[in-house]
Amino acid sequence: MEALLKKYNMTHRVSTAYHPQTNGQAEVSNREVKSILEKIVNPSRKDWSSRIDNALWAYRTAYKTPIGMSPFRLVFGKPCHLPVELEHHAFWAVKQCNFNIDEAGRHRKLQLQELEELRNDSYENSRIYKERTKLFHDKSITCKHFESGHRVLLYHSRLKLFPGKLRSRWIGLFVGLKVFEHGAVEIQSEETGQIFKVNGHRLKPFYEGFNANVLEVIQLDAQMY
Repeated sequence: MEALLKKYNMTHRVSTAYHPQTNGQAEVSNREVKSILEKIVNPSRKDWSSRIDNALWAYRTAYKTPIGMSPFRLVFGKPCHLPVELEHHAFWAVKQCNFNIDEAGRHRKLQLQELEELRNDSYENSRIYKERTKLFHDKSITCKHFESGHRVLLYHSRLKLFPGKLRSRWIGLFVGLKVFEHGAVEIQSEETGQIFKVNGHRLKPFYEGFNANVLEVIQLDAQMY
């Protein structure tokens, strides 16, 4: 695998299940399709396979703010027309072109040029939208720097599945053993001695001046819920 990546000058990016930056666009698309299906399936939710075509049609023909147009227009270069409009547009096309091959050819070339311009505009709109989103997101980022031997707390990722109003969001203590290049950290539990690797975004430093009795109360409260 490494030899193949080196041969084609490719870089292998690793993403954890809790931090999928490398597949963000697919996650957004899947979430939109899921939201559409939730509104049209039966209460038993067993007919989702027969509804998926309509859901995808609705998603692809809807206007998207990041790209400034619908995915359908981005691919075909013109807005989507419903089946009830086809008869009218077919008659309009026959009347306009009058089966003139030369005129139709020139019109098609113009459409291809307009399609390229639409895709360039879409790319620019998407770039501006992502830059604004990144600036908004980066304002609330706290820089974290971990080193081997630091004591840290781990974010409780299953809290959303089993909610508890008084449960702590952080569990631990853990000791950092090794910090990898792409932000992953290898940690070891001080209680059980278990060693595993997590994303650095799920960790926060443990301050030694923290009251140990308060930490015990938090852990007991987490076990009760």
